[in-house]
Amino acid sequence: MFVLVAPPGLAADSLLSQGRPATSSSNEDGTLLPAAAFDGSPATRWASAEGHDPEWLRVDLGASASVSRVKLLWEAAYATSYRIEVSPDGSAWTQVYATTVGNGGTDDLTLSGTGRYVRMYGLSRGTPYGYSLYEMEVYGTRGGVTPTPTPTLTPAPGGPAVPFGSHRIPYAAGTLRPGGPVAALDQKVIDYYRAWKAAFVKQNCGNGWYQIISPDADHPYVAEAQGYGMVVTATMAGADPDAKKIFDGLVKYVLAHPSSITPGLLAAEQNTACQSVNGGDSATDGDLDVAYGLLLADRQWGSSGTYDYRRLAIAHINAIKAGEVNPATKLMKLGDWTSAGDQYYWISRSSDWMIDHFRAFRKATGDATWDTVRVNHQNLIASQQAVHAPNTGLLADFVVNTDTTAKPAPGQVLEDANDGKFWWNACRDPWRIGNDAVTSGDSRSLAAARKLNTWIKNKTGGNPDNIAVGYSLGGTQISGGSEPAYFAPFAVAAMTDPGSQAWLDALWNKMLATPFTADDYYSTSIQLQVMITVTGNHWVP
Repeated sequence: MFVLVAPPGLAADSLLSQGRPATSSSNEDGTLLPAAAFDGSPATRWASAEGHDPEWLRVDLGASASVSRVKLLWEAAYATSYRIEVSPDGSAWTQVYATTVGNGGTDDLTLSGTGRYVRMYGLSRGTPYGYSLYEMEVYGTRGGVTPTPTPTLTPAPGGPAVPFGSHRIPYAAGTLRPGGPVAALDQKVIDYYRAWKAAFVKQNCGNGWYQIISPDADHPYVAEAQGYGMVVTATMAGADPDAKKIFDGLVKYVLAHPSSITPGLLAAEQNTACQSVNGGDSATDGDLDVAYGLLLADRQWGSSGTYDYRRLAIAHINAIKAGEVNPATKLMKLGDWTSAGDQYYWISRSSDWMIDHFRAFRKATGDATWDTVRVNHQNLIASQQAVHAPNTGLLADFVVNTDTTAKPAPGQVLEDANDGKFWWNACRDPWRIGNDAVTSGDSRSLAAARKLNTWIKNKTGGNPDNIAVGYSLGGTQISGGSEPAYFAPFAVAAMTDPGSQAWLDALWNKMLATPFTADDYYSTSIQLQVMITVTGNHWVP
């Protein structure tokens, strides 16, 4: 829900910059764009490329103006030395303010200058990262007359900061979206979400808990499902008025079912009595999504309510690092139950390689370990594609020997004989890799996603009905039939290729034409999250 903010009374220095076109010398990724520093929200920000000087952020006021004040709201990555400059044409610049002793926080600067363009020109960083501003506000008068600011839509008090369908956080330049009106695409997601919610969001365990039920899994409640539920519910805030209530119920359930090995993590499986079973240890994929969901919730609703989402998120991220990151390889383990010396210690599951999650964890904690984790997984994706699937780009469900020369599982190592093939875990990889490609624009994620897209489009002749259930890494079909868990994720990969609009549209239409299945939690949960991404509604907190 939104409320209309009334224009303020006329003042000597009116806000001129909000909502105006903005550019920058660089962006850290596809989510931290210049416009975010001029949108009036302290929940969004611009960030430059890390580790580089100088960098600048510029706004076009639309006409020449007398500038009297500039207010900078710095993120943790601030400038110690910077200038404020004005220009009539965006080429010739005049300095109106300079400092060499910046210390971050809020800089509210009184100055005097005239120009259409105003920029912050960063000369020296205060951290090893880049420059990052939540907001840059430029005040003054345009053409000698104080303008009346245009009324803007802002989230209602207590409402979500990034409501579903607001598309406030753009994807990387060149990313495709299915054809048709944006509102119509969003409505299809909402419709599918409502069906998913009715089928799988339950309160079967009492205690004020919510759970995501998984009738097609080994147990009715699994960590993977709770993670999906937290990410989906936080993302759908604004479309579902009960989103926060459900999210908090899921948090309560998660906190009540800690891993028996690493208490900060979630136990992997619960029975019909909602009791943890099979040792009560963790599953990596569920924990990654739980932590990510908590970061989304902190961004959506803040952390001053019933739960301190941010504190819980950082605690969960740190527990993941302690219990589920292999300390030698900095690759994800299968769970906290495997330890040095056992047969599973050097095995990793490709569907746990969630690059956008690792970026979010790095930003939330400031822990550079997550940069290493991200890069090591990107290296592994590239090497597995190049060496073991040069023609397809497919990844195996499980990769072994991660301590030496990593390779696809030679046969059954955890689940079944297809552990070394593109099977029921790896089917998610085009979606997981593609999520990072479209949100960050990272060249390595783009290359990996495009490789997958090129192969599957050619393999099927551009017909999504021909996407099989499982493949060898060489591209040989394992099983017939058609499953959303297999065909839907390729839509995210298709978004990364400018020449795949017709293919993306075909995949989207295939999703819409596939009947909803109320007992197939796995496929429908994957398709829902794919639909969120391809309509431009996935974002990185």
